[in-house]
Amino acid sequence: MGLTSNKVLVLAVLLAVLLFVGTVWWWPRLARRTWRSVGGRVGLLLATQLALFASVGLCANQAFGFYASWADLLGRERGEGVVVDHNGAGGPGGGPLQVVDTRRVNVSGGSRPQVGGQIQKIDIVGRTTRIATSAYVYLPPEYFQPRSRTRTFPVTTVLTGYPGTAEALIKGLHFPQTANRLAKNGQIQPMILVMLRPTVAPPRDTECVDVPGGPQAESFFAKDLPDAVSAHYRVGRKPGSWGVIGDSTGGYCALKLAVHHPEVFAAGAGLSPYYKAAVDRTTGDLFHGDKALRDSADLRWYLKNKPAPDTSLLVSSSKAGESNYKETLDFIDLVKSNGRTRISSIILDSGGHNFNTWRREIPAALQWISGRLSDR
Repeated sequence: MGLTSNKVLVLAVLLAVLLFVGTVWWWPRLARRTWRSVGGRVGLLLATQLALFASVGLCANQAFGFYASWADLLGRERGEGVVVDHNGAGGPGGGPLQVVDTRRVNVSGGSRPQVGGQIQKIDIVGRTTRIATSAYVYLPPEYFQPRSRTRTFPVTTVLTGYPGTAEALIKGLHFPQTANRLAKNGQIQPMILVMLRPTVAPPRDTECVDVPGGPQAESFFAKDLPDAVSAHYRVGRKPGSWGVIGDSTGGYCALKLAVHHPEVFAAGAGLSPYYKAAVDRTTGDLFHGDKALRDSADLRWYLKNKPAPDTSLLVSSSKAGESNYKETLDFIDLVKSNGRTRISSIILDSGGHNFNTWRREIPAALQWISGRLSDR
């Protein structure tokens, strides 16, 4: 049974309950001061606590999508996946993108794609980076309606935090459901969402960096992913058709992709982002002594020392509960001073670095990004 399986969670909760009941039942019999009685009490308490912690951990993982599998949790998920070469220019018969599964959107009428849209699970192999990863694509109802059969749609890449799972963007943050509701109410234009995690070489956190001699993560998101999606789906091909949004690590990546590649991304939204690539035990050596690469991964340095990119940025934070509040205000002032790059913000009175806060920000963020994208 998988880490995210409901059966695993139910079994863990059931075990915790049984151990608690067993502890109450056996406690009088273990009240003596013999070493066996003391050892029994310690063992019962320890087992009950471990079962309780396991239950809480599994519940939190299902809610926030930290790890996708046991191998992911234990750090045994290695490499960039298996590269499969496909002939042809894309579509069902071949190409860098393959649809491997479809599912309904959890909205009213979701069983009919013309009403609720559709979520497709895809496998992608980057033509230039050779990075292989999976993702989910939300196609709006209009994509399947006969009157829109020749219509193209804007696209927004949606990125999780680290470690994160792509499925958390559907089950935890409700991106497809929110996009469906907002479009139905006329608050956004129908958009395609490409949902995945920024960790393209698990378990390593690549911070969307082209690592020297390693995963070319930034190039994958800036070139391979748009090329693969454009070859398979009816999407706008002109500059201004693509946006990117993410939370936490994904928020940093979204801002960096928009800043570094304004010719691809007309808008980038970072929910609770940071502004400089993290370097720790999860990232390893990202720069290998390349100072220019390190500086480029610092968005504040980049905006101070490079020509201002012609793109739109959105950042979010909270006055209470977020550690990036002052940093975000400083970043807003920096962008405002460069004249060409446009900056917007969502500042809550209170909110933590969590799904509940981001769910409060996502509707406004989608409306903002929709207003900056073209469907041509």
